[in-house]
Amino acid sequence: MKIRAVVMVLAALFMTPAIWAQASSAAPQAPTKIGVINVQAAIASTAEGKQAGAELQSQFAPRTTELQNLQKQIQDLQGRLQAGQTTLSDEEKARLQRQGDLLTRGFQRKQQEFQDDTNEAQQEVVNRIGRKLVDVLDKYAKENGYGVVLDTSSQQASVIYAANQIDVTQDIIRLYDQSYPVKAGAATTPTTPRATTPKPAPAPAPKP
Repeated sequence: MKIRAVVMVLAALFMTPAIWAQASSAAPQAPTKIGVINVQAAIASTAEGKQAGAELQSQFAPRTTELQNLQKQIQDLQGRLQAGQTTLSDEEKARLQRQGDLLTRGFQRKQQEFQDDTNEAQQEVVNRIGRKLVDVLDKYAKENGYGVVLDTSSQQASVIYAANQIDVTQDIIRLYDQSYPVKAGAATTPTTPRATTPKPAPAPAPKP
């Protein structure tokens, strides 16, 4: 069972509309230009997106290490059982099997909690950046006469071909970074860790 690390492409969780249609009522004629944008790539490539990705990796690194250690313990137990099929007693095999089952259940529970928490943290970041990105795109489209901008990263948009000249992704990334510059050392709001049931303290050893 492999552990998926926190991915840098945070925008994979962001559901974006397939078509961004903008019409300027003040213009003497309706805008006719058509453009395309990869919204997922734009979100992940902004300075704020890169910073948030690095911060999430750092935030969840201890839990990633914990899961890796649990996985190694399980693999070691499985190796001991396999190697000792003919040498270990039935009692020892049963003990190792029970220990492995407990570790596996704990690993699966922690892995699910890890996935849920990372998804929640990623979604918060993507939504926050995405809302501001839409504002930047809206202003850009109106100022440059775009009637339609298609999102090539959306599964709902069947864009088979688009010339590089009409791709506005890099322009939007540049304008976003200008509009929302990141501050050095700024941190995203950490996700509240899940509450875990504390283990009872071991009983003190009897005095001789």
